[in-house]
Amino acid sequence: MDGNFSPAAILSIVLLAVVLSSSTASLEPFDLLYDDAVQAFSDSDYHSVVRYMEGALNSYTEVRRTKVRCRLMCQDQHPFDETFSDLRFPDVVLHRAACMNKCIEEKLGTQSMHKVNEDVVQDFHRRIPYNYLQLAYQKLKQPDKAAAAAHTYFQANPEHVEMGQNLEQYKNVEGVEEEHFVDREARPHQHSFTAAVRLYDKGDYEGAIALFEEALVEYYKADMECRALCQWPQRFEGYDYLRYRYSLYEVISDHFTQVLHCEHECVRDLATRPGRLSPMENYLPLHYDYLQFAYYQVEKLEEALQCALTYQLFHEEEEFVMENVDYYREVLGHDGKPREKAAWYLRRHKQELELLLIGSKTMGVEFTEGNYWSSTGGRDDSNRIPSGTDGWMEYVPISEKKNVTVTAPQHLKEGGSLVYDSVQLVQNSAALNGTQRVLLDHVISEEECSDLRHLAHAVTMAGDGYRGRMSPHTPNEKFEGATVLKTLQYAYEGRVPMRSARLFYDASERARRIIESYFQLNSTLHFSYTHLVCRTAITGQQDHRNDLSHPIHADNCLLDPEANECWKEPPAYTYRDYSALLYLNGDFDGGEFIFTEMDAKTVTASVKPRCGRMVGFSSGGENPHGVRAVTNGQRCAVALWFTLDPLFRELERLQADEVIQELDVQAVWGQGLSINPKDEL
Repeated sequence: MDGNFSPAAILSIVLLAVVLSSSTASLEPFDLLYDDAVQAFSDSDYHSVVRYMEGALNSYTEVRRTKVRCRLMCQDQHPFDETFSDLRFPDVVLHRAACMNKCIEEKLGTQSMHKVNEDVVQDFHRRIPYNYLQLAYQKLKQPDKAAAAAHTYFQANPEHVEMGQNLEQYKNVEGVEEEHFVDREARPHQHSFTAAVRLYDKGDYEGAIALFEEALVEYYKADMECRALCQWPQRFEGYDYLRYRYSLYEVISDHFTQVLHCEHECVRDLATRPGRLSPMENYLPLHYDYLQFAYYQVEKLEEALQCALTYQLFHEEEEFVMENVDYYREVLGHDGKPREKAAWYLRRHKQELELLLIGSKTMGVEFTEGNYWSSTGGRDDSNRIPSGTDGWMEYVPISEKKNVTVTAPQHLKEGGSLVYDSVQLVQNSAALNGTQRVLLDHVISEEECSDLRHLAHAVTMAGDGYRGRMSPHTPNEKFEGATVLKTLQYAYEGRVPMRSARLFYDASERARRIIESYFQLNSTLHFSYTHLVCRTAITGQQDHRNDLSHPIHADNCLLDPEANECWKEPPAYTYRDYSALLYLNGDFDGGEFIFTEMDAKTVTASVKPRCGRMVGFSSGGENPHGVRAVTNGQRCAVALWFTLDPLFRELERLQADEVIQELDVQAVWGQGLSINPKDEL
């Protein structure tokens, strides 16, 4: 079989989708409600913020719930039976897809065909809506609801120092009780597990058993839902099967492999708490380890043996559990069986893993199984028969990672020439209490600062660099930006002076040369991204404000404050090596640049911006940083990121180089500009 279906069969599926799109059912898309809520926040209409944002959260939840129900139903209606074959495989996949489209459309209406921007989805994953809700409820004098929203947001953003401070303040507000600090997005399986561990540590084994059993029920339910949500187009990084001209059979095969990869990752997802990058080690097996010892403590040895045998399914050769099993068998005088649910789960997982490994090789995608049930957490087995778990495990990666431990660049030199006579060294790394840090003054003059600020007012656009989001970092400030090439385009069109656009280009090049020279780099430093940015405090939204203008982060890795690590992996810009900020003004309130420890809380240095001042630093986990709230006025700067890898040079910068080169040539020959920067975009 060549894997191709008849045009009529494919057309029927397409026509079915069109017919279904006329369904009368409706659910307002959560991204549109979210946009309305953000706009209402900008207008200080806090009642509308609450109405739209709560509606967006409800819509988001209902969409997810409906997709799970539909996909589970369609899997039941179109199963891969025991006679599974190459001929049957694509037929089942296509029928499932048609079934799911029909079901979702009937339940949700045309919004199910609505494509939501990935940035909005990420905002919901990061619980950004609760930040808006916390502020809106605060303005509406509803501290109990504000506390719940703040607590929910903080669970997924523990590095947000100001939200932690807000929570402490809410504890002292009249009318706010302990029960108001609830996680509205709590994952039931993790909530029950955490509560069970607390009871276990207190010696309440009966209570712990009930909660551990509840946690297991919720875990398997969450696993089923996670896998159901994978029944949708998936993507491997750097590989998009929809871009390739394969036969239908090959497309379906590759799609199914990507779905398997997504399902494989459910193990990791369910073991990762909100806002964390690292899963809880040994998460599912740990339930059975706790249970076997808890049942032993309440003298239910049949159940203890069953749980110990279940743990062995995941760790066959682990010595402590083998000893426990022998002990239970000896006392009871007979053997037992592991729990069938866990045995079935593990069989299915291994089958999927085998298919995934085969499919990954077929697709040319590198995939490493890793050790999913690693148990390197410490135990004290002395004076204990049988052994039990002594508490919470450390957060460590489940699967093998590459380059996860982030350190400063190996050259670690500084003190080189400042290149320009006017530039003055203010503080070096030692004075800034860190590594690869420098603070300089007089990088540009007062006149140049003024010129660049006027340029910023003419060319920057709200949300530039953040896909149009006016307030990407905090709802209390407006963010505007522009690139070098955009300013040159404006200059070509006569909307701004060409000398101002040229100044932006030259000032950023000056900064690059200084950083490259001061840190004594042994290879060329290239531009990775160049951005003229302004942050403006939004009037009427500054009362009792405690958030940051830009939360604590690192530039080339994902900061994990609780694990005290910075993971050098996407979506971080892992190729960035050095960063710099060239300030254009200081006539605003707040807005200090701060360095912190990796805990994202301990401030090690603070820099007050002013005209011509520049802070430069290496971009890794050794330099977590952020910006304090701009509470009045506007803060403008040239933000610069650099890379030592020429493969990651900024494309717009290379195009701007061509424009500048043409300008210089025309200046020499006395001719007008003949190149249009817009054509370089």
